[in-house]
Amino acid sequence: MSVATDNLKVMSGDAVAMTVVGVRVELPSNTPIVLLREQDGPRYLPIWIGAAEATAIATAMENVEPPRPQTHDLMVMAIEELGARMARVVVSEMRDSVFYADLVLDTPNGEIHLSARPSDSIALAVRTGAPVYADPAVLAEAGIEIEDESEEQQIQRFREFLEDVTVEDFLREEGDI
Repeated sequence: MSVATDNLKVMSGDAVAMTVVGVRVELPSNTPIVLLREQDGPRYLPIWIGAAEATAIATAMENVEPPRPQTHDLMVMAIEELGARMARVVVSEMRDSVFYADLVLDTPNGEIHLSARPSDSIALAVRTGAPVYADPAVLAEAGIEIEDESEEQQIQRFREFLEDVTVEDFLREEGDI
């Protein structure tokens, strides 16, 4: 079964495995980004996201359990109750500086492919442990290499940032973006 949309793209065998490094606030714009890193390479993929999605990803990465399920928690529960599981997320396209993702679910009746925002897809992947991939064309267009620091220094610097950041840092008034 497949949900047909204009921007849905089936994952090809050459999709690049990514690791979710974390969420940070890009300065000076104060816009949240989720940062993905190529698992077997030097490239990073920064994706600008909304404050609510940044909070959803950051809280899941920090294993914070809210007193009541949040939207992404509810979605995971619905997927599981319907007998499906998250198979993978693919950041599949970048068009007019907007990223697109495919959310792939394994169901008893086969795979279901859904077009979704990368931020929502990554928030679900972090909660379920589903792997995240990027289409090679997206990584070629939007991926960046940071060569002025060693990988360990980059990760340490980002970890230090994450230690000081709180969920409240991502909560702003709607007009702030």
